[in-house]
Amino acid sequence: MTQENASVVRGFVREVITNGNIEAAARYVWEDVVEQVPLPGQGPGLEGLKDILRAMRSGFPDIVFSIQEQVAEHDKVASRFEWTGTHKGEFLGIPATGRPVRVWGIVIDRLEGGRIKDTRIIMDTFGMMAQLGVLPSPPTP
Repeated sequence: MTQENASVVRGFVREVITNGNIEAAARYVWEDVVEQVPLPGQGPGLEGLKDILRAMRSGFPDIVFSIQEQVAEHDKVASRFEWTGTHKGEFLGIPATGRPVRVWGIVIDRLEGGRIKDTRIIMDTFGMMAQLGVLPSPPTP
């Protein structure tokens, strides 16, 4: 079961996020999925997830999301990821900057019946904001 769950998560990342087939999310995620740490403005359930994914693709149309490491145990899958993209549209209220970003994070998904039931994403949002020029870059030592 654990490897099947890991495959579901990888399929979701490939088809829905990187390839942009947002409507396919229902094959990977339950309608009442719970995002434990939603992004600002993200609504509940599958529709809220699809809305935030559309916003990401609108803000970063060339987004590529890749899983760097993955651990599956029982009903949970932890994935260390990185995504890249060019900020060509508004995202989280920030007008397009044209800047490239490289953002890291970890997501822990819990699956039931072959689909994601709840998820918790921890992403380097501050690093992304600094790369977009919204926050000052930290001083170099």
